[in-house]
Amino acid sequence: MQPFRIDVPEHVLADLRVRLSRTRFTPASDHTRWNAGADPTDLRALVEHWQDGFDWRQVEARLNKYSQYLTEVDGRRVHFVHVKSPRRGALPLVLTHGWPSCFVEMLAVADRLAADFDVVIPSLPGFGYSETPHGPFTGHRIAETWQHLMTTTLGYQRYGAFGGDIGGSVTQWLGALFPASVVGIHMTSGSLTAGIDSSAVTPDERIYLEAEQAYDAQDGGYSAIMRTRPDTIAAALTDSPAGLLAWIADKYRDWSDCEGDLKARWEADDLLTVATLYWATGSIGSSFRPYYDHPHTGPRPPITVPTAITLSHESLMAGFPRSLAERAFPNLRHFARPDRGGHFMAHEEPDYLAEELRTFFRPLT
Repeated sequence: MQPFRIDVPEHVLADLRVRLSRTRFTPASDHTRWNAGADPTDLRALVEHWQDGFDWRQVEARLNKYSQYLTEVDGRRVHFVHVKSPRRGALPLVLTHGWPSCFVEMLAVADRLAADFDVVIPSLPGFGYSETPHGPFTGHRIAETWQHLMTTTLGYQRYGAFGGDIGGSVTQWLGALFPASVVGIHMTSGSLTAGIDSSAVTPDERIYLEAEQAYDAQDGGYSAIMRTRPDTIAAALTDSPAGLLAWIADKYRDWSDCEGDLKARWEADDLLTVATLYWATGSIGSSFRPYYDHPHTGPRPPITVPTAITLSHESLMAGFPRSLAERAFPNLRHFARPDRGGHFMAHEEPDYLAEELRTFFRPLT
């Protein structure tokens, strides 16, 4: 385990600025902004700010105020943030981000939890400064990596786990595989309907499951290419920073609780921080591996540990019935349906989410 500081070489930033200055923008395909994807006008403004107004060194200095480390698990490098509580014997929590996010999403929540908990924020394998795993990227494999990180590397005997999206799936695998170590799991999204017997659902549950399928069909263009031809799109996004930013910003707008107005929820520097980390590490292509490797995911064992769900306020979760959660998680102890905070809830609503986590995990210490 080695201390780590982010230090993007100056030549990487200089090359980024040159590439941004040479961006070729496409005309809009639809007169309704964002209807056909990233709006060219909004994208141009973000690209221009990335080139001339965004101060990466200032962001880098802020990120480096957090204690970051590199360690090796199963022969691969894992990057993580470790925020230690001043409270002796504090329960550790591992917080796992999703796609197209990164560890930065969890920092504001970690700040709010540090008085009561030790907080560990790993970068998913293939994201940022964590190396791509050997073999398929599955929730099962990443849960095994996190278990090693928490118990062997950091020496914790018991810990709690939280995540959304891919992080939610990893969190569920932690609860399923390591109930002797994991005191409880908390999710905002991520495979909440995995393993459900669709032949035995109630009418309300069937309505939701059909709506989920319809949403996936409408929203699934990005995932279809990432599942089937990830290297093709990765070649474009690894070479074009504007293309990379469009790919990421489209999802931050569509999945966050912003009612279609990207600027209403996100500062430009928040989006550019995420984009710069992907660009500087060249990791957008490897971040597609969970999609490409999804067919390798096997059946998940039953989850019996205490479970909490705070549903993200996004289209995919609209109408999700509590009965589905109770069917998937027999030890469901907390279920909340807030009216705010989307796919990136930890970043969007850190005060609310921190209180949700504190409420659920404090009795489990």
